[in-house]
Amino acid sequence: MIYDLVLLHPPTVYDFRKEMLFTGPISDVVPSSPVFEMYPIGLTSIGDYLERFGLKVKIVNIANRMLLHPNFDVEKKIRNIKAKAFGIDLHWLPHAHGSVELAKIIKKYHPDTPVMFGGLSSTYFHKELIEYPCIDFVVRGDTTEKLILMLLNKLEKKDVSGFSDIPNLTWKRNNQYYYNEITYVPDSLDEFNLPGYRYIIGSVFKYFNLLDALPYKGWIQYPNTAILTSKGCNYNCLICGGSKDAYELNCNRKKLVMRSPKRMLEDIALIQRFTRAPIFLLNDIRQGGKEYVDEFLNGLSNIKMKNEIVFELFNYADEKFFERLNKDMPKYSIELTLESADEDIRKYNGKLPCTNAKVIEMLQYALKHGCAKVDLFFMTGIPNQSYESAMRNVDFCEIIHKECGEDSRISYFVAPLSPFLDPGSPAFENPDRYGYKKFCHKLEDFREAMKQPSWKNMLSYETNSMTRDEIVKATYDSALKLNEFKYRNHIIAKDVHDEVRLKIEKSIEFLNRLDAIELLPNDEKQRQLSIIKDEVEQINRHSICGENELKWEVKKLFANFASLTWISLELLIKDVIKDIKCKIGKIDRNQVMVTNPRSNQHER
Repeated sequence: MIYDLVLLHPPTVYDFRKEMLFTGPISDVVPSSPVFEMYPIGLTSIGDYLERFGLKVKIVNIANRMLLHPNFDVEKKIRNIKAKAFGIDLHWLPHAHGSVELAKIIKKYHPDTPVMFGGLSSTYFHKELIEYPCIDFVVRGDTTEKLILMLLNKLEKKDVSGFSDIPNLTWKRNNQYYYNEITYVPDSLDEFNLPGYRYIIGSVFKYFNLLDALPYKGWIQYPNTAILTSKGCNYNCLICGGSKDAYELNCNRKKLVMRSPKRMLEDIALIQRFTRAPIFLLNDIRQGGKEYVDEFLNGLSNIKMKNEIVFELFNYADEKFFERLNKDMPKYSIELTLESADEDIRKYNGKLPCTNAKVIEMLQYALKHGCAKVDLFFMTGIPNQSYESAMRNVDFCEIIHKECGEDSRISYFVAPLSPFLDPGSPAFENPDRYGYKKFCHKLEDFREAMKQPSWKNMLSYETNSMTRDEIVKATYDSALKLNEFKYRNHIIAKDVHDEVRLKIEKSIEFLNRLDAIELLPNDEKQRQLSIIKDEVEQINRHSICGENELKWEVKKLFANFASLTWISLELLIKDVIKDIKCKIGKIDRNQVMVTNPRSNQHER
C-alpha cells in the first residue's frame, strides 16, 4: 500500500538499545518508559482529519516497536514503507535526538520523499530544524491538521510556486529558508478529534497491523485512555512549556480554547464501547468556567457511565465541586501536582497557589465525597527550592496523611523536573529572573544532553538554590524518606518498599561509578560503560516508586474485541462511502482553507 502520509514516533535516543543510558527517575511518574514511547495525541487527530478527505495515513510508533522487540530492524521497516510524505513528531524535547536520527534514516532510503516535523518543540526550534538536510518542512503551532492537508495537496500537485500561502510553515528552497508567520490559531477545536480513537481503531483493521499503532508498552494489559480538553492555559507556571506565556510566545495563542462539552461526551461514549479503562481528562476543565463545567457534568450524569473519570486540578476546589462529581458519575479520581510543600514556592511558581490548609481541606472534601484515588505529585528542581525545602515535602505528606484520617486512597509521589527545563516557559526565557542557570540553549545542546550516560548530566539546568548534584541528592533522599513513610503507614507492602529502597541505593552507586568512569580515557570509558549497561537497565524503570503505584484499579482491563470489530466495520463502511464521494467530487480535499491566511514570510 502507498500511504499519503506516514507518521513516525521516535525514541528519545536512537539507538537506545545500544547506548548505556542511566535515565534514572525521569519517567517514573508517567505511563511510558524512559524511551517516552507514548506518542502525542496530535498524531491521531492528524490521521483522523486527513482520512476524512480520503487520504491514507498510518502511525508507526517506532519507539514502542523497538521496546517490544529488541531485534526490531528500524531501517528495514522504514525502507519498506511506501509513502508520499513522512511526518515526525518533536513535541516533547527529550525526543530531540531520536527524531532527527529517524529523519536521516528516511532520507537514506527515500531521498526524494518530503519529511515534515511538528509539535511544540519543533515549533520552538523550527529555524534549527529546517537547516538539517533531512528535514524539508516544519509545521508550526498547536493545531496543524488543516495545514498538513494544504501542504500535502501542494506536494501532490507538484506545485512549483512555493509554499508562501500556507500559514505557520517553515520551508526551504535552493538553500534559502522561509518562515511563514503563525497566523492560523483556531479558536475552536470541535472539528478535530483529540484523540482520534475512531481513526486508531479503523487503522488497525484497515492496515492489518496492531503493533505499529500501540500507544505505549503494556497498553494492551493496561489500556489507559485520555481526552484533551483544551489548548492554551489560564495559568502561567514558571517552568511549564504549556503555560499562558509559553503558548503565546511559541504558538501565537493568546487565550485558552476549550473543546465543547458535547464533543468530549461523544468521545467518552465511544471509549466506553471498547474498553473499561480509566479516562483521563487532560487539563483542568474548570478553566472553561462554571457554565462549561455544569454543561459537561450534566451530560455525564445522563450517560450510563461505566468507566472511571480522572480529573486534573490546577487550583483549589470547594466541597460543592466534589459533591457534584460524586453525584454525576459512579467513580472518579483526581490528580494534583503540588510541586512543593512550601506555600511561597507554590505561589511564586504558579502551581496550586493556595495555602496548605486549603490543600488539606480540598483533599478531605474529595475523600468525603467518594473520590476513588488521589495522586499527589511533588517535584525537585523548581524555583527557589533548597535541599531542605525538598525534604519538607515528605513532612507535608505525613501531615496530609494524618489530617485525612490515614486514608489509603491518597498516593504520594516525588519526581525531578527532568531532564529539561521547558523551552518557551518563563523560566527558560528569563533564567536569571527566575533563578535558573541553563546548560542547554540550542537544539543540538539538548540532543547531546540526551546521550549522556547519567541522568544527572542530562539535566539542562541548575537553580539558584541547588546544583545538579544537589538536585539529584534531593530527589533520591526525599524518595527514600517518602518510601519509608509509605511503608510505615501501610501504604505500600514490604516487597515494594524493599525493591524501591534497593533501586535507589543502586542508583546512587551507579551515579558515583559513572562520575568516575567519565574521567577515564575514551576507549576505557566505553569499555566500562558496556560492562555496567545490563545492571543499569534493571533499575532504569520505577526506581523511586513501585511499579503499580500509579495504576488505577480496573475490573476489565482488556478491550472489548467484539465492540472493536463492530466499530471497525462501521468505519470501513464509512470509508467506502467517503471514497465514492471523493470520486464524484462531493468531498474535495483541495477546498480546505484556513481563516485569514497571510502569506507574509521571512527569508534568510
